[in-house]
Amino acid sequence: MKYNPLGQTGLNVFRLSFGASALGGVYGKVDEAEGIRAVHTALELGINYFDVAPAYGGTVAETVLGKALKGIPGDRYYLSTKVGKYTQPGGYGDDTLDYSRARIRASLDESARRLGTDYFDLIHLHDFEYHHRRHTEWALTEGVAALVELKKEGRVGNVSFGIYPMDLWHRVFNTLPADAALVHNHYCLHDTRLLELLPVAKTKGIGIINGSPFGSGLLTERGPADWHPATVAERAVFAKAAAFCREQSTSISQLALQFSSQHREIPTTLFSSALKYLVFDSSLSRSLVSLPMRLRTLSVAAHIIGGSAFENR
Repeated sequence: MKYNPLGQTGLNVFRLSFGASALGGVYGKVDEAEGIRAVHTALELGINYFDVAPAYGGTVAETVLGKALKGIPGDRYYLSTKVGKYTQPGGYGDDTLDYSRARIRASLDESARRLGTDYFDLIHLHDFEYHHRRHTEWALTEGVAALVELKKEGRVGNVSFGIYPMDLWHRVFNTLPADAALVHNHYCLHDTRLLELLPVAKTKGIGIINGSPFGSGLLTERGPADWHPATVAERAVFAKAAAFCREQSTSISQLALQFSSQHREIPTTLFSSALKYLVFDSSLSRSLVSLPMRLRTLSVAAHIIGGSAFENR
């Protein structure tokens, strides 16, 4: 299998990576045993990078992923988590932000215990645009300094960020010590603005992780969860695109993943599922073997969607 260098991080990642948000019930109720089987299936398919966060289901995702990885040799996968954003068990969207040095260090200790490790290949500073950016400067000063300190101590291998707004991404790429970047919802059927970041990423050796190829649920047959900021009208547009894909004997999620994982300058695309069959079914396995995209369906679905982009509300 082909693995791609993740910038200058020293990590070589498969074209698809596993985001564990679904294990925390972010997109719906989860059966723990099935979630563990989903992780094991991903490993069997050659996926070697797993990302999680304490914010996903109030630490549930980390707990389930830790159980799934227990007994798996550490040299079979890379692991990352996030710091700064926290939720209550079973929740997502009702969050607390804390980018203090003390909380970041404590958070890493807590995540390490849940995941059964003493080292993370990457650590992401998480969602500091939330709460109307009241905490952004705090995150980019004390928070970033704390991550750099943890890297110097050898507790994490690489400093990374996980946010949404493009203006903040340009600031991160041009002014901060980023080894990697988890850029979500910006290289998918309805939004390709991640491409703006590729030149500076290449120049600085920043490893790009393309997150949310399914548009945080918009590009799926089921549609997004209640917490998604899309309006009723916007949801209807995506539902129309999904219906068109079904009429063409394909699925919008299959097209979305194929599109998002094909760009040669993007090392890996991070998807999430808590169901074994969804990890292994055609929406993922076909992408793994690079079967041709249904170009007509793709172009028409993209036209229906119309290049919409969503800001956090």
